[in-house]
Amino acid sequence: MAIDRDELEPRFKFEVAELPEGKHVKECYACGSCTGTCPVSQVIPEFDPRKILHMIMLGLKNRLLSSDLIWYCTECQTCEFVCPQDVSFSDVIKALRILALQDGYVDAERLGEMGKLAVVDEKRCVACLTCVRVCPFGVPYVGDDSVAHIEPVKCVACGICVSECPAKAIELQTSQDVRRFASCEFLLSREL
Repeated sequence: MAIDRDELEPRFKFEVAELPEGKHVKECYACGSCTGTCPVSQVIPEFDPRKILHMIMLGLKNRLLSSDLIWYCTECQTCEFVCPQDVSFSDVIKALRILALQDGYVDAERLGEMGKLAVVDEKRCVACLTCVRVCPFGVPYVGDDSVAHIEPVKCVACGICVSECPAKAIELQTSQDVRRFASCEFLLSREL
């Protein structure tokens, strides 16, 4: 992967650090502890937290925010316990997702297609508030239009609202990385 000088945006690391979720990003010294404990990187080799942090420091904003990499993180926070600098990679990922949405690299429709956002069928939603009550992340809300809405930045695509919706008005596509995890588990169970 060659890097063209025109791709570099040195200010990018400061953009990430200005968000509350990315405030410690500049403290990373690339020790690789995050990658060593990341369960996602074990299944999806191209997802490497250390490389993602390095891309931030280099200023590869367009390459990083337009890729699917930032949507693979499960936010399990395993990396938090091993980081000697308290960088919290999962928080940095949240900052990158916020920037990707704000800067138009991705929208709610694309996230729905990727399986990274629950999508509400407005015609079926009866605004019963079940999704609002069951979501542990406080993502859904009922708007003035009396329809449930999903906040793209907060949704972790866990599927709880999908399974609990009595009107079956919420849908979640199966994402590519979840399919990869499932095939990996299948292969591992065959070897045992």
